[in-house]
Amino acid sequence: MTTARDIMTPEATCVRWSETLVDAARKMADLGVGALPICGPDEKLMGMLTDRDIVVKCIAQGKDPARCTAGELAQDEIVTVGADDSAEQVMSVMSEHRIRRVPVIDQHVLVGIIAQADVARAMPDPQVGDLVGTVSADS
Repeated sequence: MTTARDIMTPEATCVRWSETLVDAARKMADLGVGALPICGPDEKLMGMLTDRDIVVKCIAQGKDPARCTAGELAQDEIVTVGADDSAEQVMSVMSEHRIRRVPVIDQHVLVGIIAQADVARAMPDPQVGDLVGTVSADS
């Protein structure tokens, strides 16, 4: 059985809740990712920040991304998956919550991030995985 641990990106970097959105966007660009978890002062996950959030929730509202902080965009409930969850469980969570990236947790500690395209490629039907991966990469 393929688990989240097998297919995650072991990048446990997160955006600090106090970081400005400009700094968060730079961090995402440097890592080549479109989303990162937001960590609070106690290292607890507070949410997931996407590059789309920065544009839609900050810039489109007329706010200055150099003054907005990641914590302002953090939500109360964050969706995570366990490192030992199966690929099918992870895909189910992502589908249910309509998300493309999710933090992977092991004993309450952030251990990586998993993308929907990577989960799809690990699914038993390779044609489905290839199709989802291609669509995700194109969008």
